[in-house]
Amino acid sequence: MIEDYTDIGATTPQAMDISRKSRNLISNLIGDSSVEDKIRQRCVIATGDPSVSEIMRFNMNPVGTGLKALANKETIYVDIRMVEAGVIKRGHESLIKTFIGCGEDLVKAQGITRTSAGVLALQEELSRSIVVIGNAPSALMTLCGLIESGKVVPSLVIGVPVGFVNAAESKDRLREMAVPSITTIGTRGGTPIAVAAMNEIINIHVRSRD
Repeated sequence: MIEDYTDIGATTPQAMDISRKSRNLISNLIGDSSVEDKIRQRCVIATGDPSVSEIMRFNMNPVGTGLKALANKETIYVDIRMVEAGVIKRGHESLIKTFIGCGEDLVKAQGITRTSAGVLALQEELSRSIVVIGNAPSALMTLCGLIESGKVVPSLVIGVPVGFVNAAESKDRLREMAVPSITTIGTRGGTPIAVAAMNEIINIHVRSRD
């Protein structure tokens, strides 16, 4: 029942009440028949934009593989610190690491973005992990290259970078791959959608254990 559905991030009676009311409103707009709908709901709430539900795409059972990765305590890798700050730390035992700040020597040597350098520097750790990219198309492009080469096989990629340079293209590329993913169509995306999608998977993980 949606009336009983609350988010793990809602820790006070007032927050729980707001969460329930938001879920009720949004479920009437976009539906409530699947775990994917739960993620759509949370992303719509995070952005205040019901049309976000229409641009979200789910490939190869991403929720199921994400839940399995959380159960196995796999690391969650994120592109920037803003995403790291937003991901719920309660209800799971997965470490959260950021790409930015890793591989600084590659930034200088190759002239690439800091997030791309982080992906390359941490590539040996990324298989079986969850990767969440909300802001950096270059990082997603680099990750896609590693996946295509067979060097990296993540359990789940939440790839929703925002922008006008390679954002849409990087997500199109990811959707063509045989890897579980959550993406958005076009240039829209960003931290709120990336964090909301990851946090809803954590929320489902917690509720599945209750």
